[in-house]
Amino acid sequence: MTMLLKVEDLKTEFKTERGIVKAVDGVSYDVNEGEIIGLVGESGCGKSVSQLSLLRLIPIPPGRIVDGRAFFEGEDLLCMKDEKIRSVRGRKIAMIFQEPMTSLNPALTICRQMTEMLELHLKMDLKTAKERSIELLEKVGIPDAKRRIYDYPHQFSGGMRQRVMVAMAISCNPKLIIADEPTTALDATIQAQLLELINQMVQQSHTAMVLVTHNLGVVARYAQRINVMYAGRIVEAGTVDEIWEQPAHPYTIGLLQSVPKLGAQAGKKLVPIQGLPPNLINLPPTCPFLPRCRYKSRECYREPWGELRHLGGRHYVRCHLDIRGEL
Repeated sequence: MTMLLKVEDLKTEFKTERGIVKAVDGVSYDVNEGEIIGLVGESGCGKSVSQLSLLRLIPIPPGRIVDGRAFFEGEDLLCMKDEKIRSVRGRKIAMIFQEPMTSLNPALTICRQMTEMLELHLKMDLKTAKERSIELLEKVGIPDAKRRIYDYPHQFSGGMRQRVMVAMAISCNPKLIIADEPTTALDATIQAQLLELINQMVQQSHTAMVLVTHNLGVVARYAQRINVMYAGRIVEAGTVDEIWEQPAHPYTIGLLQSVPKLGAQAGKKLVPIQGLPPNLINLPPTCPFLPRCRYKSRECYREPWGELRHLGGRHYVRCHLDIRGEL
């Protein structure tokens, strides 16, 4: 497969009154054409910031991309001029944001917000752009799209607004879609419908996707590879089968044990991960997951938080313990 995106040692920081928050601290991964990659972790681990950094949407100040490279079709996104990166956003790399109500402009109709992208990136005239927008709304399941396209975002339900976001994301036939927690605040039934819709759109257009979520069950269904993030770094990476069958990091095991499973023994309780994520301002030199780890040993207090270790195949882990098979 042809590599579409290659991220190398990405680092993003935020300056606060209490100190420097290392939100993304040396993240590296790649995405191939037509591939779905899962980016998994708790809130605050750096998932969304890493994706916003690629599109240079980090507010400066207080944010700052300190280091790293992000090659998309051979060009470094982080070094592009402002005009060039604007031509990439929406056209070649689209993003489905976490909360559509804050992403859609409440003062503009859905029609204006959709046609603007098509006029800007594909140079369509207004009539053609409207026809294309109505076609896209129908495609994502908006009923009576010819009438509803003139409505405002507040006149749509949460699920319908997110469907509009999906329609906008695919409107310019991008090569990569970043889906940042696309089902947040939706009920379980609508979540399932929306995820199936996004997957269908991606498969039909052979578009690559980075699926950002806290739910390993979601990425196990849709992704080919998984990157597990904790405290601004990737702590485990591999194919879905490698990570699902033989998780190698205590944090990954914790995430898997907190997901309900079909066929599980009746009465078996889910095992939560105890404690809270670390303070990203003052990270310890040792593994930041250490205070919450059930497998820690004396060596863990002496070992520095090292680099990703190869376990075979496409499986990597940032942990010196060998706990595969402990799930």
